[in-house]
Amino acid sequence: MRMVFCTCPKDSADEIADTVLSERLVACVNIIPWIKSKYWWEGKISTEEECLLIMKTRSDLIPELTEKIKEIHPYQVPEILTFRIMEGNPDYLEWIAKETK
Repeated sequence: MRMVFCTCPKDSADEIADTVLSERLVACVNIIPWIKSKYWWEGKISTEEECLLIMKTRSDLIPELTEKIKEIHPYQVPEILTFRIMEGNPDYLEWIAKETK
């Protein structure tokens, strides 16, 4: 199982979450509504107010999920980071497997 972090503009968060959920690429999306991001872009430091999406899915769905996010995300280079879930509530992990395609 994996957790996937993705930052996005506030006006894109629901669309991205609804799309990956409806296509069963993830079982759950948490939307953290306000984060302040500072990063290098095109040779200068940029600052944006964004949302953070935390998604739970199966490892084998990461390539398809990544492509879907890149397809609908407004950024040229969206942040898509995955983390292995090493342990957790077995019932919850089973639920993730059941709710994804």
